[in-house]
Amino acid sequence: QVQLVESGGGLVQPGGSLRLSCVASGRIFSLAYMAWYRQAPGKQREFVAAISSSGSTNYADSVKGRFTISRDNAKNTIYLQMNSLKSEDTAVYFCYRQYDQAYWGQGTQVTVSS
Repeated sequence: QVQLVESGGGLVQPGGSLRLSCVASGRIFSLAYMAWYRQAPGKQREFVAAISSSGSTNYADSVKGRFTISRDNAKNTIYLQMNSLKSEDTAVYFCYRQYDQAYWGQGTQVTVSS
């Protein structure tokens, strides 16, 4: 059974930065496709960023140039560095893992407000 545990969320002012982390239990982390999704109140969950086992990345247009996804296979961890945060980035951010099957974390709240 794979578990994903997110951390790093919180309250930040517009223009600020946060770094989210997601630690995955289980084996073969290095082979897994990993991603971040988010869900704002009253909206559907949406894709934010992803990183493949080879390190290739892709991003939603809304976060390109502001967010960076990375992974540390030695620590079974992925990160999401979020800069120049906007109020519309406010959401619960979820970690996602895909290899043999899909797993989701419980989410971490990010609130961007002055």
